[in-house]
Amino acid sequence: MPHSYDLLVIGDANPDVILGPLDGPLAFGQQEQLVESGSFTIGGSAAIMACGAARLGLDVAFAGRVGDDDAGRYLREALSSRGVDTRALRMDPALPTPLTVVLTRGDDRAILTSPGTLTSVDGGDVPEELLAASRHVHSSSYFLQPRLAADLPDLFRTARTYGATTSLDTQDDPSGEWAGLDAVLAETDIFLPNAQEARHLTAAATLEAAARQLAARGPLAVVKNGADGALCHDGRTLIAAPGLPVKVRDTVGAGDSFDAGFVAATLDGRSPHEALQFAVVCGALSTRAHGGTAAQPTRDDTLAHLTRTGAHLV
Repeated sequence: MPHSYDLLVIGDANPDVILGPLDGPLAFGQQEQLVESGSFTIGGSAAIMACGAARLGLDVAFAGRVGDDDAGRYLREALSSRGVDTRALRMDPALPTPLTVVLTRGDDRAILTSPGTLTSVDGGDVPEELLAASRHVHSSSYFLQPRLAADLPDLFRTARTYGATTSLDTQDDPSGEWAGLDAVLAETDIFLPNAQEARHLTAAATLEAAARQLAARGPLAVVKNGADGALCHDGRTLIAAPGLPVKVRDTVGAGDSFDAGFVAATLDGRSPHEALQFAVVCGALSTRAHGGTAAQPTRDDTLAHLTRTGAHLV
């Protein structure tokens, strides 16, 4: 493996089958419904984030597990073709690669996932030499990977011992419990929930209050709020950035592209406010095409859009 990486991403990788938009409720009873578009592409929050970071010019490695099957081989090849080092993406001989079907309707979506190897990913899938060789370590889909979740505090602690910073995006919790985060948040530098997730985790009356409560648990709390932009709280100060108007084709993976932008800008030495602006643009531009990775912007794309909005990040 190369001597060093800007970013190590740990977590989920699966193909996404994205269909939509539906113009009404999903119909059962063997009724066929036609939709405008469909795509088969890279899915999984961690995998999409890794692709977004590589697109922004970071040197990225990925650690996790997929099945030893056609879907797993597709993912390894697709990630590699986007500049992500997949040598630590293990192929499990016993369990299948996870598969997700995303059904879109307006600005909402339904997500169906067959877990496959998600339940088997654990800390043993993450080589310590990668933790030692990375400037930043990010993990996604905390609640979908219970064995990895249990090991993540130790993994983050080890990474920080080697001088890395860390970030976490939990994604949704299918159980609805939203529990067990205290140990990992104590080892997390940047926490990146979306607005719905932040409200579930805090039961706060406002998004600002949710961000403040999350920051009080240790990390910089960065909360994504869709078309309305994002905000962050460092325990003392609240910062907000407005959304970027774009013609939206598909919001799948927009939050993961936001995560990639925030981490990339932070590694560049940007302030939280500058990183927030940069990340909002990355997330917004990623919605211009179907799938989570097809429209992810380059660093130059992002900076050009910031310049047009009056924010000049050199």
